[in-house]
Amino acid sequence: MPPESLAHHVVIVGAGFGGVEAARALADAPVRITLLDRRNYHLFQPLLYQVAGTALAPSDIAWPIRSLVRGAKNATTLLGEVVSIDARHKRLLTSYGATIDYDTLVLATGARHAYFGHDDWEPYAPGLKTIEDATHIRRNILFAFEEAERSNNPAERAAYLTFAIIGGGPTGVELAGTIAELAHETLRGEFRNFSMDEVRVILIEAGPRILPSFKEHLAAYAKRALERLKVEVLTDHMVTECDAGGVHLGETHLATRTILWAAGVQASPAGAWLDLPCDRAGRVLVKPDLTAPGFPDVFVIGDTAHVEDDEGTLVPGVAPAAKQEGRFVAEVIRARLAGTTPPERFRYKNDGSLATIGKRAAIVDFGWVRLRGRLAWWLWGFVHIFFLIGVRNRLMVALSWLWIYWTGQRSARLITQSGSEEREVSD
Repeated sequence: MPPESLAHHVVIVGAGFGGVEAARALADAPVRITLLDRRNYHLFQPLLYQVAGTALAPSDIAWPIRSLVRGAKNATTLLGEVVSIDARHKRLLTSYGATIDYDTLVLATGARHAYFGHDDWEPYAPGLKTIEDATHIRRNILFAFEEAERSNNPAERAAYLTFAIIGGGPTGVELAGTIAELAHETLRGEFRNFSMDEVRVILIEAGPRILPSFKEHLAAYAKRALERLKVEVLTDHMVTECDAGGVHLGETHLATRTILWAAGVQASPAGAWLDLPCDRAGRVLVKPDLTAPGFPDVFVIGDTAHVEDDEGTLVPGVAPAAKQEGRFVAEVIRARLAGTTPPERFRYKNDGSLATIGKRAAIVDFGWVRLRGRLAWWLWGFVHIFFLIGVRNRLMVALSWLWIYWTGQRSARLITQSGSEEREVSD
């Protein structure tokens, strides 16, 4: 049936893994779907750090949303943001002034970086959640080397050649590894006024160890692998200030011109739109069937939702979890429309955890098997290529990784912004 003849209207806000999966799972359902996102592309966030580290181009990890749901004839894609939601009349107001009525609403609006009450640090310590973030960080990293090359002041040069990454989770570890390899392998021999041995890459973690979500022996291996790449790992160090001069660790000041934030996330304001109960990170405390408390026709999934497994453990904000939640929501909607009993509880199937340390080492924890080293890196690469969308993206990423693996050279080392106000013009 043509979309306009379908009475039940499902509005999905956010075209991340959860939103796109829900739309695809409802492609042949008797519903009309509106998929709303503020960008026209679906982004594979786990590889953003490789764009920031010059290993991949932005187009390698993004795909137009419209092409992803082209086969869903009942789906309409709109570019825009939600400004507010009127739950009483079941409608939402968009950034372009239109209102959209819904019968079922799916909020999959993701998360942004959080500074734990220190939002004034953001200009000095950018986080990594969008392509714009990645290209901005890439510019900062490359520009630091250029500034060091033309500086005649030893202290200033040392600050430019010091890179501080705050947060010892997977993103921080992966950023530290890729910057260290960029400096000590890719760029070696290209600068004349300083030695790459002067470069310091420092990973700062407030807790007692990096990668706390992994088994201790895997985290210990990751620390040793980082140190082999000449990364300095500082644990039990709390950041007390970030400013234009560097990072303050209590009474210690670390002079650096490049600070990267990988220490925490904050959910989108979806909870505030409906005045919903949220956890400390702003994630909505959803019911077992992923509906918002008090709103049975509103589902919240992905990084926007606080979801617990059968043991009461928080479901991680990873792509497999979001995809499972998107499929579950579609199953509930289908059951409701068919008049059958919908599943009462979402059950997360843990597909494992992975993290890479540079281009030759990784750690993998699938529960039933745990790997580290080069074999784990190949498995990590296979899994990430599998989750990419489209043959072209998978092929380009695989070829780029193989090229970097054998030659150490990265093709995306372009400074394409002259300042924060200039738009990105190329990969």
